[in-house]
Amino acid sequence: MSGPRIAYIINSLEGGGAALPVPDVIGTMIRSGAQVRLFALSRRDGRAASALDAAGIDYRVSEAGKSDHLAAARWLRRELKAFGPTVIWTSLTQATIIGQIMGLLMRTPVVSWQHNAYLKPANRRLLALTRRLSRLWVADSRSVAALTHSQLGIDPADIMIWPLFHADPDAPASLLPRNDGMFRIGSLGRLHPNKGYDILVAALAIVSRDAPEVAGRLQVVIGGEGAERDRLTGLASQYGVTNLLLAGYQASPRNFLAGLDGYIQPSRAEGLCIAAHEAMQAGLPVIVSDVGEMPHSVLPGETGLIVPPEDAQALASAIIALVRDPARAGSMGASGRARILSEFSAARFEAAGRAVMARISEWGVAAPRTGISKNNPLPD
Repeated sequence: MSGPRIAYIINSLEGGGAALPVPDVIGTMIRSGAQVRLFALSRRDGRAASALDAAGIDYRVSEAGKSDHLAAARWLRRELKAFGPTVIWTSLTQATIIGQIMGLLMRTPVVSWQHNAYLKPANRRLLALTRRLSRLWVADSRSVAALTHSQLGIDPADIMIWPLFHADPDAPASLLPRNDGMFRIGSLGRLHPNKGYDILVAALAIVSRDAPEVAGRLQVVIGGEGAERDRLTGLASQYGVTNLLLAGYQASPRNFLAGLDGYIQPSRAEGLCIAAHEAMQAGLPVIVSDVGEMPHSVLPGETGLIVPPEDAQALASAIIALVRDPARAGSMGASGRARILSEFSAARFEAAGRAVMARISEWGVAAPRTGISKNNPLPD
């Protein structure tokens, strides 16, 4: 039997962490013998398109708006009828729900990514109701696999793990310590409450109060956009924080990270957190909150520091410790890079993906029935 025809459905072509691994994931699928076409339910900022184009990915994009789910579903139905997938693969809640409906209508098995450790309550309830419409769930980390089981009630036998990151030994590394007296700590992520950047602003105010000599040579840069920008700017003004820069979207995360001395991820919720792993790949000492997969990847005191989420005082203490000992920071960064290159090698990424593809091949999937019943709720 020839390999599966996979319809890979994503929410949008918005740039950011969730879009970064898609070309690598599809590459593994193709090397495993699959034919893959990507379907984006909306364009949004379209920043992910350049990476797809560079990788030669076959993709289609709906012109539906972010919240126009019915228009996106109608468009997807037409596209899937033309493509004739034997497997539907989904990512994130909107794509998963719509993909599950398509799988039900076309009698096609569905595989669904689970990326985030914490879902919005409404999305959690919805996915718990539709969980059986996906034949297999793929978690991006051990922590997300455990929470997929506990939150959605999915049998562990129906969950496989494929970490959504593989290290690149050719990625540029930061050079520590520098000799200009400044210590630059950065973060990559959407300006969203889950990222905990309001806690970071409060921590920087504590650093200024408790260790003014540290605050004087510290610069913190956040690379990312989002709805929290105005709120964060207001908080910084309220607390008198002057060493925080909201630098906006970063087209080259690797170059951004290579220009730093340290990395911070004060999140309230995370899955794998690709950015924190990329920071370790860049040889940066990291400060992370104790959520998601981060405490499993970071070795406290050896590759970085771990603090409780939503604890501004603990975050401030970690920042002060890092800045006051740049030699130790450099040593932790080097250890973190070595760990990431070993634990998240390209070979391990490929093996995990091929294991998922082997599971799919066991189903013996055949060409789907593309006819739609007279009760189809999604007319052309």
